[in-house]
Amino acid sequence: MPSKTLTVAFLNVGQGDSIYIESPTHQKMIIDGGPNGAVLSEIGKLMPWYDHYIDVIMITNTDVDHYGGFIDLLRRYRVGLVIEPGTVGGSPSYRALEDLIVQKNIKKIVARRGQSIEIGGGAHFDVLFPDRDVSKLETNNSSIIGQLVYGSSTVMFTGDAPVATENFVFLLDSGRVKSDILKAGHHGSKTSASEPFISAVAPKYAVISAGLNNKYGHPNQETLDLFQKLNIIPLITFKLGTIIFKTDGTLFITK
Repeated sequence: MPSKTLTVAFLNVGQGDSIYIESPTHQKMIIDGGPNGAVLSEIGKLMPWYDHYIDVIMITNTDVDHYGGFIDLLRRYRVGLVIEPGTVGGSPSYRALEDLIVQKNIKKIVARRGQSIEIGGGAHFDVLFPDRDVSKLETNNSSIIGQLVYGSSTVMFTGDAPVATENFVFLLDSGRVKSDILKAGHHGSKTSASEPFISAVAPKYAVISAGLNNKYGHPNQETLDLFQKLNIIPLITFKLGTIIFKTDGTLFITK
């Protein structure tokens, strides 16, 4: 039965990104699949055992820590739609993912600014970037940036977008990027989190998806210092595990 609740879960998948979203009408969207099959055990804790359908998956960039887990997921779940940024992943594993999408005859679209992906019950994901063909760009520079909206509750997703891309979106959308929650760019790296952009988003929480003792040193101390300066509460998956938020469209609460 329909509910009034939107669920957003930042999954504990190690050094990578994966976010499970369930709309008030129980449509499901997964933004990024993490580096490996860990996504399966995490969504298995959130979905009924008998449900093997995902309405939408989104690959925010074509680095393996954002799509690797989707290979196993596509072998076990039916998927209605795949959204990609438009860059071409050259690795064998990305080609394997693309082959699975074709074999399973899954509809695929390229994300473009102005698209609004309806996920049910009044919830939607609005694409802010890319605004052009990014097929020749480096993967992080082409990351999908977008905002999940349900009522007055909002979440900003930035993939691995670097400062230059964040600032470009800030220039285009400084008046509309305000969000309750920020998925911190590039796992809390100092190459993301520009102060103008983060100040405009002005979230209460910044969720950092990173693996324990990862070789990159994520999250970077400069990023944590910026969040402290702006009175933003950082939540890190390797410390807290999967981080779940729920909202009735007016206020997010953590679970």
